[in-house]
Order: sequence, then structure tokens, then C-alpha cells
Amino acid sequence: MITATALLCMTSCSRPEHVDVLVIGGGASGITAGVQSARMGVPAMVVEETPWVGGMLTAAGVSCVDGNYKLQSGLFGEFADSLAARYGGWDALKTGWVSNINFEPHVGQEILTNIAASCGDLLQVRRETVMESVKKVDQTWKVVLKPLHGRRYTVTADVLIDGTELGDVAKACGVEYRIGMESSTDTGESIAPAEANDIIQDLTFVTILKDYGQGADMTIPKPENYDPAPFYNCSVNPHNTEMETGQTLWSPEMMITYGRTPNGKYMINWPIYGNDHYVNSIEMSREERIEAYKKARDFTLSFVYFIQTELGMKHLAPADDEFPTEDGLALIPYHRESRRIVGEAFFTLDAAAAPYDFKHPYYRTGIAVGDYAVDHHHFRHPEWKTLPDLHFYPIPSFNVPLGVLLPKQQDVENLIVAEKSVSVSNLINGATRLQPVVMQLGQAAGALAALSQLEGRPVKKVGVRKVQKALLDAGCYLMPYLDLPKDHPHFKALQKIGATGILRGEGRNVGWANQTWFRAGDPLLAEEIYAGDYYRGPLPFTDGPVKVGQFINTLRGLGLYIPADAGSIWTGLGLTDFNPDRVITRLEAAVVLDALIDPFSMFAVDYEGNV
Repeated sequence: MITATALLCMTSCSRPEHVDVLVIGGGASGITAGVQSARMGVPAMVVEETPWVGGMLTAAGVSCVDGNYKLQSGLFGEFADSLAARYGGWDALKTGWVSNINFEPHVGQEILTNIAASCGDLLQVRRETVMESVKKVDQTWKVVLKPLHGRRYTVTADVLIDGTELGDVAKACGVEYRIGMESSTDTGESIAPAEANDIIQDLTFVTILKDYGQGADMTIPKPENYDPAPFYNCSVNPHNTEMETGQTLWSPEMMITYGRTPNGKYMINWPIYGNDHYVNSIEMSREERIEAYKKARDFTLSFVYFIQTELGMKHLAPADDEFPTEDGLALIPYHRESRRIVGEAFFTLDAAAAPYDFKHPYYRTGIAVGDYAVDHHHFRHPEWKTLPDLHFYPIPSFNVPLGVLLPKQQDVENLIVAEKSVSVSNLINGATRLQPVVMQLGQAAGALAALSQLEGRPVKKVGVRKVQKALLDAGCYLMPYLDLPKDHPHFKALQKIGATGILRGEGRNVGWANQTWFRAGDPLLAEEIYAGDYYRGPLPFTDGPVKVGQFINTLRGLGLYIPADAGSIWTGLGLTDFNPDRVITRLEAAVVLDALIDPFSMFAVDYEGNV
């Protein structure tokens, strides 16, 4: 017979489970963190409070990907490839005009679930489970978890990763963080406000509308306190009023097809006069958030009702085969902003806009790339007119430094922070918050955690270059170069030499596109070689084009053994047309430097990119 005392001991005194890497939050970054750790052979557990993994890509319904169409790095690229295979090719994903990668949220969730399952026993995914508490006991994290159905239990872990939507783990661990807009004095960003504030971006409760056929009347019940006025300028319609923004008025058809997905569905995540909603829930309790989100859900339902009754689209209604929710809306809100930790690196708008001129060469420590503009949503805040105009502020494509994942505090060891809670400024968060970048940040977090375990050392003792090498091996970009696809035999050489800064890329804004090019096929110019941090002597050529023979002889002068018939080395590296008297290209120079000197591996860098 089991007594009450014995039962209490069984539930409270049982030995906790242990896992090497514990990820709290199975969103866009949390699931990729777990997968990457497992693929490197290190057991991981992902704990997610909803029934779905994928976060903003799936549970929040933002299933029209922003950017990185030509920078399909790592697990983001694998996810995109799987979507194309599922729907019948890349053209099948180009259904909406806001994105080249559109899909149904439940399909994204299935694909991410399958990717996680492919890791076998090395990755556990526990859904509908919340973290109740966390503390450090000696060198181990001790986390109490509570499933939706079942008793609370304890898991211990060597490395803890915060993959939550709002940085709740970081706060619980005592990490210093920022909320809202920093001042220009704090960040050095010229377009930041003069004074800091606690204003964050609008959130959105997305819904996926389904076309039930032109004759169908699928009008939802009129929402309580329905007010059509906020939506009058969502598109051209008889209710248009004088607009407070410079927004273009689209036709109702253009508005609806903005986020069209395969199979006759439409993502409703319409900015400005659509269903964006302002609420700052970051510091709220779980119960307070639930209450606040009811208003956001009602606001989206009011927008749906407006579309049906005022725009005459009664045949469109929340899909009955998408989200497992009573109202047909997403499981969670789309959070565009979170707590942002004070980290080992602080990535700002200026660092992204001019990486080679910034005070810290963060670009050398890149672990994720992005090419979307700085996109902020603030129209629903009552003071939006006083805020900087950040609607698609142009920057080149960029990379995010490793140090943003790590709290600066020395007393918080073996905690890695991902998702949107990384150490970036409020302004550049408008670009780093997007789905492809966040997936890469999670993958980098997983790689860092795994290396910590494989090497038996604290997270902050793992070398930057080792993390970057692991990511390169996983098909990730370190630098946002468009010159070569990631399956090209010289892709890694270009990435590594670019990350040293010896040869530098060129950022461009081409219409809506933010780009960076290594200029692989251009001639190598002596004045474009930046070897000062690696080589102290003068280079033996003047300004202007450098010939193949000059370049080879320079390497000989460094003491490298290169046979008189250097053409054999040239051919062995997969290069063609060895001719000492012609000008060497930037790509050829990168390949030769990488193979014969390997400055990427030879010289370590710190979190600020210093050699």
C-alpha cells in the first residue's frame, strides 16, 4: 500500500531528469537550437508551451517569410527546401506578393516536427509544458516544468537556452535587459530618439482566411464592441478617410492576396490600418498576458468582420483546418519585440549599415545573415507620430555577431539567449527579428551549446571560430555574400576569408533588395587587401591589379613552401587558367589564402571581432 507520505516523496524527491542542453521555447529559434545540438551528437530537450513547434512561423501564423530568399542558410534553407518539395516546387510557394516563400502554418509545423523527429533519441520535444522556475545549483541548471496535463517535474541541464517569445528565461535567471527604444546617446544611432522610452512594436494576432466559395456566407458573429473605424483605410473602400500616413491605398483584392498561401488561404497580418495591435505584455504575468491578448484577438476578429461585411468578402472566413483554436486565430500572438539582453556584443543599426567602419569589427564573428530592411510597426501606439520613421529603413544585407547570444554578466554562465531577446538595439531589431534570421540565431545557439559539451568547457570558453566552423559544416552563411551558392566548392573559402576582413564585401541597396557581394570575379587590387591585423610588414606591390605570379611570390616571401611549378597547387585547389602574368581574381585569392595560410583558423577573434 502506498501511503500519502510515500507518494509525496515519489513526486518531490525523485531524481530529476538530466539533459546536456535544455531549450525553453520551441519557437523559430528554439527548435533549430535543439536540432543543431542533436545533430552534433549532444542530447537536447525542447520544451514548448503550445501544441506546436515553430513559433512565429507556425503557432503565430506568420507563414509568409520575410527575406533571405537568396541566403537560405542552414536549417532555414532546409525548411524552405522541404516546403518547396511539399507543395511541388519553388514556384508553388510564390502565391502571395509579400513573399516568395508562402505556406500554410500547419504544414510548417509538420515539417519542423519531422526535422526534429529525424534526430531520434538525441532530441526530445515536450509540448504543452511551461517552465515554472529555474535556478543554478553549483554548475547545473535546475528547471521545474509543468505540463498542461500531468504533474510538475524537474529537469537539470548543463546548458540552458532561452528560446521563449519574450525572454522569460533570461529574466528568471537574473540577466540584465532592455525594453523599448534606446536613446541616440545610448546607441550612437543617429535616427534613434533623443530620449529612451519603453515603447515596443505592435503585435498581431494572425488569422488564416479560407475561401469557402463565392456563394458561401461565412460571416462570423459580430464581435462585442465592434468598431469599423480603425480599418477604414485598410484598402480602397467607401469608408476611406484622410490618412495619417503616407501609405498606399491598395484595392481589397491586393490587400487580401498580400499573404496568399497555397490551397486557397490568406494570411491576415495587414500592417498599419489592419490588425496590428499595441500592447506591451513583456513584464506581465502569464495570467495578465492571457487577458491582454483577448483584446488583440477581438481586434483581429473585428478586422475579419470588416472584411466580410464592409468589403463584401463573406466567402472568406478563418480556416477550419488550420489552427486548433475555437476562433480560428493563431495559437499565440506575433511578437515583433521582446526583452533584449545586455550581451557580450551589442549589435546596432550602424554596425549593420557600415560593418567595416563600425568601432567593433563584429562582422568577423557572424553567425546569422539577413537581407530584409529595418521594418517597425508602431501605428497602433497612441504616440506613433513622435517616433522615428522606420518603415523599411535601408541597410545592406548584414550578419549578426555571436556575442549577442551571451549575457555580459559573468555570474550567468552556460545560458544562451536566442529568438528576439538577443543583444541588439531596438532599431536593428526591426531586421534581426525576422523568421530566417531568428532560425539561424537558434541554430548558432545549438552549435555553441553542443561544442561546450563536446569540449567539456563553459559556453564562453568556446572559440568563436569553432562555432563558425560548425555552422559552415551545417550549410550556414557567416557572411551575406550572394556570389556563390552554399553548395559551391569554394563557398567556405569565400565565407572564411570574408570573415577575416582581409578581403571585404560590398553592401548595396538595389530597389527593395539589400545585398552584399564579395565581387568574386573582380580583379584583386592591392589597395583592397586589408592584412594589417594579420601581417605587419609592407606588401610587395603598389596600388592596382595584382598578378597571379606576384600573389604567389608574396606567399613564398612569408615562408610558405610553394614549388616552382605553382600551377600544380592551383589545379589542386580546383582553380583553372594558371598564368603568372594575368591578374588574379578576388575569388582565386581567397581560395589560395584559405588553403595555404588559413588565417580564419590561425587567428582567434573575441566577441568584438578583435584578432
